[in-house]
Amino acid sequence: MSDTSLAAEALQARIHRGLTGVERLQLAFDMSEWARELCVARLRRMHPEWTDRDLKRELMRYAFLSDDGTGAELPPPLR
Repeated sequence: MSDTSLAAEALQARIHRGLTGVERLQLAFDMSEWARELCVARLRRMHPEWTDRDLKRELMRYAFLSDDGTGAELPPPLR
């Protein structure tokens, strides 16, 4: 389900097709950074007492661990 109109989707697709490979890669990096910033902001609101290091650690947990806990080896959760 999307809240974007068909006209807006077509315009976005046309713009993306016009981007160079480098521009597409930069867009992907920018979107990834924005997503990390949103996640850290949410964590900061939930846990104002956490340090920047704590926030980065929990961000890594979100990014690399699956729901069942498999994935990267990280220290126990900060809770």
